[in-house]
Amino acid sequence: MTEFTKEVMHVGEMASGAALTVPVYRFKGRAGAPSVYIQANMHGAEVQGNAVIFQLLELLRDLKVNGDITLVPYANPVGCNHKNGEYTLGRFDPITGVNWNRMYHFDESIIKPFVQQCIGKDNATIERDFKALMLETINQKLDHNIYGLTTGQRIAYQLQQLAHQADFVLDLHTGPISSKHLYCPEYAQESAQYFDIPHTLLIPNVFDGALDEATFCPWWKLQQAFAELGIEFSIDANGINKESFTVELGSQEQIDLDVALTDAKSILCYLQHKGVIDSTEFVPQEMTRYGCYLKDYKAYYSPMGGMVDYLAEFGQPLAAGQPLARILRMDNYGDGDPLHYLSLDQDVIPILHFASASVNQGTELYKVFAKYFIL
Repeated sequence: MTEFTKEVMHVGEMASGAALTVPVYRFKGRAGAPSVYIQANMHGAEVQGNAVIFQLLELLRDLKVNGDITLVPYANPVGCNHKNGEYTLGRFDPITGVNWNRMYHFDESIIKPFVQQCIGKDNATIERDFKALMLETINQKLDHNIYGLTTGQRIAYQLQQLAHQADFVLDLHTGPISSKHLYCPEYAQESAQYFDIPHTLLIPNVFDGALDEATFCPWWKLQQAFAELGIEFSIDANGINKESFTVELGSQEQIDLDVALTDAKSILCYLQHKGVIDSTEFVPQEMTRYGCYLKDYKAYYSPMGGMVDYLAEFGQPLAAGQPLARILRMDNYGDGDPLHYLSLDQDVIPILHFASASVNQGTELYKVFAKYFIL
């Protein structure tokens, strides 16, 4: 039977001295097998990932695990307890105003000196040493920062320590009101077909502070640095396989355990493909999968204030000129036009929209795939 453990990781302290803690669940695999790290609820209102981790824990107990699997629900104990009335906030650190998912660390300056030291070494040695370097970099940030760290940095770096030990990283999120979609590195596009997620955003090798970028950008930059010297070091071949994804599971502020079971099986399909689990029972669903490059993932801002009736169906192509939404302006009734229809002059796929019907002018109303294509 696969070894299963639980620990409680201390990630900070409140003003009262109360500890901020995060649960960490582990299935122990065999040495040398591919491993995965999965976390959820970095943003306070994005709670469906916790339900997915529950279903994964339930399913994994009856599966043969090849490699180490680490699962962390409630990854941000500050964010998930950040309430205002009946609403959960927790997207931004209330002290610094920084997005909780923009505090991870990657220093690109470590790449080229490391490559110079590795000329002539075999890929397995390079992989081992580079993983150790990334962990040491994070350890230095945690333990030897003379001016200290913010609460968010301390949480993020401790989570990143866990993530850097894995080959594959899945960060579970949701949108405000959203369809399921996947943030996928451009080089890992082939892997998107193993998730039962119909919409894939292909993201470039650019670090902007998120966990997926913090864990795949270093390997991608490493490959490019070797290529500049005419040395082949591939992260998607020769046994060096590193991928990270942000998995958007739908809408915030709600969980659905039945849907979570479907999402857990989708993740297991990917882990089966990667050899993390030994199984043949998980098969990706037949569906049309749409792709879009991150540069063509567009935010549409409301041209006016008012009460919004969201009309466009998520995940389905919307022809140019067809209405996205209509805005009700009761202040115009009787002496103006109370209804205003909003549309775009190009074909798009609506992916998510603002959580409230009440919007100001300039509110990010929708996010859409523009220039989309079939994967």
